[in-house]
Amino acid sequence: MGTAYSKSEKAYLEQIGNRIRELRLDADLSQEKLSFACDLDRTYIGSVERGERNISVINLRKIAQALNIEVSALLNVEE
Repeated sequence: MGTAYSKSEKAYLEQIGNRIRELRLDADLSQEKLSFACDLDRTYIGSVERGERNISVINLRKIAQALNIEVSALLNVEE
């Protein structure tokens, strides 16, 4: 059973996911390489990038560290 999000909440999760994908590709990393670098499962990274997960702050931090960027760069999306 999944959590039901409003349309705007779902759109925001998708924006964050797209931003993570963009930064991952800029770093020339596959989902698998990023997942290894931040000790998260590859399928988790994929679901985050598709906006299917409400990612935790700790996991945002792990991804930012793996990409050598600040967490704020991951959240730099327009609402």
